[in-house]
Amino acid sequence: MIYFDHHATTPPSGAVIDAVTAVMRGAWANASSQHAPGQAAKRVLSDARATVARVLGCKPAEVVFTSGATEANHLAVRGLLAAAPAERRRVVFSAVEHSGHLKLARELGDAGVPVDFMPVRADGTLDLTVAAQLIGPDVALVSLMAANNETGALMPVTEVAALAAGAGARLHVDATQWIGKRPFRFTDFGADAVSFSAHKFQGPKGVGALLLRQGVAIRPTVPGSQERNRRGGTENLPAIAGLAAALAALGSEVELDAEAVRQSALRERLEGALMAELPEVRIWCAGVPRLPGVSFLRVGRWEADVLLQRLERLGFAASSGAACSSSGTAPSHVLTAMGVPDDEALCAIRLSLGRSTTDAEVDALIAALPTLRTLLPTADAVAA
Repeated sequence: MIYFDHHATTPPSGAVIDAVTAVMRGAWANASSQHAPGQAAKRVLSDARATVARVLGCKPAEVVFTSGATEANHLAVRGLLAAAPAERRRVVFSAVEHSGHLKLARELGDAGVPVDFMPVRADGTLDLTVAAQLIGPDVALVSLMAANNETGALMPVTEVAALAAGAGARLHVDATQWIGKRPFRFTDFGADAVSFSAHKFQGPKGVGALLLRQGVAIRPTVPGSQERNRRGGTENLPAIAGLAAALAALGSEVELDAEAVRQSALRERLEGALMAELPEVRIWCAGVPRLPGVSFLRVGRWEADVLLQRLERLGFAASSGAACSSSGTAPSHVLTAMGVPDDEALCAIRLSLGRSTTDAEVDALIAALPTLRTLLPTADAVAA
């Protein structure tokens, strides 16, 4: 099976597997324990924190390890809101956040927290004019993803950061799809908090972090003495070591840029072949800045499930969007926010490349497109 779903999860690298295994074998003690094995585990934790800080351009004390971006998002939004002044109770999200993050927004709304959503235009870009109107002096927090997980469209984070700063509001950025694909330094975004998950850049699943700017007050959602009293619970040390190893393997900014150019070239070649070989292909956000290795598209009006089943029959794994919601039959909320009709949005599939994607794998998919066309239902059958 050839894998084209790297935006959902990337395969762990050998270095990451080695790092996880080494800690499980040799540093399995609790890092909070005072005996020698515990102190050895604590050194592993400190070294991993230092690596994260070095690679991402922050201070070790600004790194809060979590079980992944979802927990980090909750900690940022709930924690920053709880620590905000009483006169600031409103929270502003973008309308195209990850589906799990939007569930948090709805929960806050149901609990009586005023919540607003910054809309996107038809091309998937954030409407900054409306954003400026929504971000006012009563806003506690603005929460925005750096790059959309479905379309790959880049969000104007620095512009929103300026709006938030002008209103005296905190800014949280979900950089889950950004880190590992584009160069990143914590100070780049002008954010108070940035969240991410390791499994998006060849690290383990079930581990991530919240980068929290020093001096920013936050209330923990899971109380405990770990992580400087910001996130309770015994640290998942093997996974944290794997996260650090995955970040260390990303390379320099020059190397990240070179990888982005490589993936962009592969994507452009694949998209060109898709449009040449299959009928009525539409690629969303192709005309705006987007992440290098993702293509969000439809083929005619064939529903996503049909197309994905045919692709898997030919030996290719892809998805209909966010892995957390791709098993359902609801249209993509991202496309809905862009004004795409439901019947068209239900046809959307996502092909996403990664560091381990090869020219030969893309060539194999291109070579299979004529066969794929013969396996798809006819337009008359779809209409019926």
